[in-house]
Amino acid sequence: MRTLCASTLIGEFFVIGFAGLVAMQTTELSPAAVWGVSGTAMLVSLLLCGMLSRPGAVPIGWTLQIGLIAAGFVVPVMFFLGVLFGGLWWASVHFGRKVDEAKARFAIQAEGGAGPGADTA
Repeated sequence: MRTLCASTLIGEFFVIGFAGLVAMQTTELSPAAVWGVSGTAMLVSLLLCGMLSRPGAVPIGWTLQIGLIAAGFVVPVMFFLGVLFGGLWWASVHFGRKVDEAKARFAIQAEGGAGPGADTA
């Protein structure tokens, strides 16, 4: 799950940065306000990459997805991109957990089959 979710978060990092650049050019918001919000969201996406094995990381990731969608009120294309990345986040969590479960099953099978007294021939 970590690899899939981290890939999604890195993609979001760049999208948030580009959305910040667009917001600076198309809105009346000050650069400090734009980069305060964008920079914080970018930092959260990077920190989440390292926190994915911890219990609260997935809910924080969902909060970030909601924030991306809400950014559509400032940069309208973010409605679309936020929903797109929300779908990617869901897929990363859902299929990542399935992959982790399959890896655990294979590890148990490999450990059970190669234990003491097992025929290797």
